[in-house]
Amino acid sequence: MTLERPAAETAQHSPSITLDGVVKRFGDNTVLHGVDLQIHPGEFIALVGPSGAGKSTLLRLLNGSHAPTDGRVRVLGREPARCSRRELRRLRTEIGFVFQQFGLVGRLTALENVLMGSLGSLAMPRYGITSYPKRLRERAVENLERVGLVDQRFQRCDTLSGGQQQRVAIARMLMQDARLVLADEPVASLDPAASISVLETLKKLSAEDGFTVVCSLHQVDLALEVSDRIVAVRDGQFILDKPTHTTDEPEIRAIYQAHRGA
Repeated sequence: MTLERPAAETAQHSPSITLDGVVKRFGDNTVLHGVDLQIHPGEFIALVGPSGAGKSTLLRLLNGSHAPTDGRVRVLGREPARCSRRELRRLRTEIGFVFQQFGLVGRLTALENVLMGSLGSLAMPRYGITSYPKRLRERAVENLERVGLVDQRFQRCDTLSGGQQQRVAIARMLMQDARLVLADEPVASLDPAASISVLETLKKLSAEDGFTVVCSLHQVDLALEVSDRIVAVRDGQFILDKPTHTTDEPEIRAIYQAHRGA
């Protein structure tokens, strides 16, 4: 099946991500079936598809948690599966993560949690806000301001709403200066208003800073609202790959309906 691909205005740039004939098996179960994909710098990709389609496996291939059974995965010019442990750690400093469960330390303040995003660049562990260099403290405050939470910087994270906690997690990710952000169902536990607020924040920051986003989502309406491009996965294959403005909700929902009817 020939996929309709977006016309890449960014074709002159090296892709942030390249998948070439990628197969992933777990025992006798083939999760990804020889998939190909290119994602260019600055794109916001919504990865959609039914549960068990292979979306989370794909994200784990991109961060080096899984190695492909066959084919090649290139991320930011490197192959995670061929990296040494040291090289993989270095690559991961350029990859930001936004998780469904936020990954925050609830008893710490928003500012302390954001500062933890800089630990990969520091030689020694840090305990408390004042143990971080002044330049990092100032930057952490700036990042909280960018996500609209500077007034909550000294508030414990376990007293914040779910949407606020996810925005703290995004501010923490900004401390990395990531070139690529992988978001695995980042709004699955949030209400609709908080979901769109979080995704619009991530979209705005991606546009301002130029980082690439691959975001897995179940909410079709949100994928259409915030992404530049939609890649749909079903049964371990990419069955749709289009610029968002050229597709619509019925076309994407049909992917889920076909899965249920299989």
